[in-house]
Amino acid sequence: MTRPVWMEPPRPSTKAAKAVAVMLTVALVIIPFWVVVATSLSPDTQVIRNGGWSIWPEQVTLEAYRRLFGSGVISHAVLVSTVVTLVGTAVSLTATVLMAYALARPNVFGGKPIMLGVLLTFLFPPAIIPSFLVVSNLDLRNHYAALIAPVLISTFNLVIMRGYFQGLPTELSESARIDGAGDGRVLWHVVLPLSKAIIAVVGFYYAVGYWNSFFNAMLYLDDQSTWPLQPMLRQIVMLGANPDTSIAAGAGANIAPQTTTMATVVVAVLPILAVYPLVQRFFTKGVLTGAIKG
Repeated sequence: MTRPVWMEPPRPSTKAAKAVAVMLTVALVIIPFWVVVATSLSPDTQVIRNGGWSIWPEQVTLEAYRRLFGSGVISHAVLVSTVVTLVGTAVSLTATVLMAYALARPNVFGGKPIMLGVLLTFLFPPAIIPSFLVVSNLDLRNHYAALIAPVLISTFNLVIMRGYFQGLPTELSESARIDGAGDGRVLWHVVLPLSKAIIAVVGFYYAVGYWNSFFNAMLYLDDQSTWPLQPMLRQIVMLGANPDTSIAAGAGANIAPQTTTMATVVVAVLPILAVYPLVQRFFTKGVLTGAIKG
């Protein structure tokens, strides 16, 4: 009896094709990022001579980064993004854990209607104008809370975490309740220690979302000097505005050198690249388990 085709060992040509595909994919990811880093470390004269980019710096210089942080605009934007990301991730993760745990419990009062309402947000996400009116009526405009409150709980993250909680052994929580533990102690001492993988994954999703968010800041913060990093990055990259003068004189008042633009991209991307290896080992376990349970 012959085995199915997919159970046969791959032929050498198939292995070679896979290796070529992997190398091409890696090259498509690494080469653009390398050009960005190399351009940010190159002298302005070399970048201008090459038409706005560089593959290898003739002389490594940090002048673009000194120019970037010299005026204090980008430094303040990085600080705002860091605080919003840390606070927003902590608040969103806490709210998601509490709501997911409540919805994961069997026969919880109102659980099914609430879960149905949560799933309906997949089909009917909030529009921009209603969201803007709600934020304005709550007097959250020009406050950093406007960057957190409208996106406090992600439906996707909530569904994934609820599924993970439903997949945990019920015997553990039941034995804890027999010993007199309430819902709070069960969550803190039983559920959370067993859910480090999904908490790390969902926390990373929230952190990336807050760090990369730029539209809410442009929508709810009128003063550009209070913007986080991503709106400033958009202004520098899309409009060519120099961070030294864009706030005082308006976008495009002074064209930023290409090295400064690339340095801003590096500053915006580097934190996520630094954090990802710390949570990468949790991704397969956290996401797959949360997706297939419940």
